[in-house]
Amino acid sequence: MTDQPELPGGERSQDAPVVVNLSEYRQSRDPVPVTFHRRELDAILKIYGRMVGEGEWKDYAIDHLKDRAVFSIFKRSGETPLFRIEKNPKLANKQGAYCVLNTHGMTLKRGHELPQVLRVFDKMLKLID
Repeated sequence: MTDQPELPGGERSQDAPVVVNLSEYRQSRDPVPVTFHRRELDAILKIYGRMVGEGEWKDYAIDHLKDRAVFSIFKRSGETPLFRIEKNPKLANKQGAYCVLNTHGMTLKRGHELPQVLRVFDKMLKLID
């Protein structure tokens, strides 16, 4: 016995509703992309605004991917990013969900709390005239 109505001869109607298991449907559809929350963006944009005011940074991009969210920082918009601030929830229980990467992909700082990770920008050395 099935949940589908049967026609004479054992065939099913084309217009008959299809019964779908809800848990299977949820697993099969695309996952929701990872995003930055408002407080996270506020912290990132606070540092970004300070560095733009100092003339260090000029542009940014935000990418919301399936496995992580990325805030890329550029000196000029046509170049590769100077820094990338990434949020990867899969690493939250291990190394920490947040990290700052440089142009070459080297991790500058990683941690569980975003304000702590963003302190890497406070330590940037500046050329003194």
